[in-house]
Amino acid sequence: MSATLADRIATANAEALRRLTTASPVLVGVPRGGDALPGLTDGVLLHAGPPVEPDRLCGPMRGAAIGAIRYEGWAGSAQDAEARLAGGRIALQCTHDHGAVGPMAGVISPSMPLLEIRDGTHGGIAYAPINEGVGAVLRFGANDDAVIERLHWLKTTLGPALERAVVRIGALPLNPLMARALTMGDEMHQRNVAATSLVCRALAPALAQDTRTPGAPDVSQIFRFLAETDQFFLNVAMAAAKAILDSVRSIPYSTVVSAMSRNGVEFGIRVSGLGDRWFTAPAPMPNGLYFPGFNAADANPDMGDSAILETLGLGGFAMAAAPAVTGFLGLPSAREAGAITGAMGEITLGRHSQFVIPGLDFESTPTGIDLRRVVRLQIAPVINTGIAHRRAGVGQIGAGVVRAPLEVFQAALEAFAARYSEEAAGTG
Repeated sequence: MSATLADRIATANAEALRRLTTASPVLVGVPRGGDALPGLTDGVLLHAGPPVEPDRLCGPMRGAAIGAIRYEGWAGSAQDAEARLAGGRIALQCTHDHGAVGPMAGVISPSMPLLEIRDGTHGGIAYAPINEGVGAVLRFGANDDAVIERLHWLKTTLGPALERAVVRIGALPLNPLMARALTMGDEMHQRNVAATSLVCRALAPALAQDTRTPGAPDVSQIFRFLAETDQFFLNVAMAAAKAILDSVRSIPYSTVVSAMSRNGVEFGIRVSGLGDRWFTAPAPMPNGLYFPGFNAADANPDMGDSAILETLGLGGFAMAAAPAVTGFLGLPSAREAGAITGAMGEITLGRHSQFVIPGLDFESTPTGIDLRRVVRLQIAPVINTGIAHRRAGVGQIGAGVVRAPLEVFQAALEAFAARYSEEAAGTG
């Protein structure tokens, strides 16, 4: 590698790190998906992870797609929905290509309300669906009448109520809230108890104003749902991370990883200097703690866009902030969590000064995964994850950690070297 090329990479990566650490995500609204995303039209569904064809869908994602088709009224039964999907009458597209992210199956359809996050510094906008709560949910492939009914409640009641609340408060800055939640024991992926409480507290006065409006929804029902949904903030954090990382989506010569995601079949990454090209490998199986009655034979390979949080430096990268989650993820001790955060610091460009971890003497979280360091040190990014049953609708059967497959980073680095070595040779 020539000195000139090395200098260009260093300059590009310094700019990427600057953008990551100066971004200011803000919750600005809760629009309908089809209104927010021009490409999300009738007959189109978005899914988590790299692009995947209908015949390769894993069980939970297929179940979620069938449920979304029913929810939209494009088919009257699960059988009809599956026939439409198999017959090519439904277009499946990648969430990341539309500026969106979704947990687990990650299926998004046109009439779903979406959380809209804007990066006030760099102008990027990203979207995520509202967390459905606990129990049988679309994101794990459930698609019965109760699931469809809850999705309609999100569309007709919770989504509009949240939109009115956000308008009343004039948007909600998220960095201060996320920073505080980290000091309260969240890592923003598998544990969002503090962050959910903080966002609910911020929105509660504005939500309560609906009680003064004739014909307004039952506010107590809304508060009950939020109180029972510890992971409500997960989707908010995912959209915030996506908005931030899209600021480095395409910086020539940058080796910063701009996205990591999984569709239950493949694990994929994108690299800033290589734009929107995916580098993929088979999705790995999580290692962790299974709920009673389940084991590894029941599990689906890892899936979901939630690895966008680790791409930013939260989740597994901030594991030391959340000692309470270590047992849930199957880790032997809080000390192990601290060691993981330390190791992730070795493959990143720097630290995020706004996000600190009290348990590490207020050291900042690592941010900016450097493709070269991953390959050189052979340290795979660690991702905190839920474990889904391989059959649609069974739901979450455990939680744990997964290591990103090193081969995708090797393939991306080879592509990076081929592209930029040729450019450097051509210019001088």
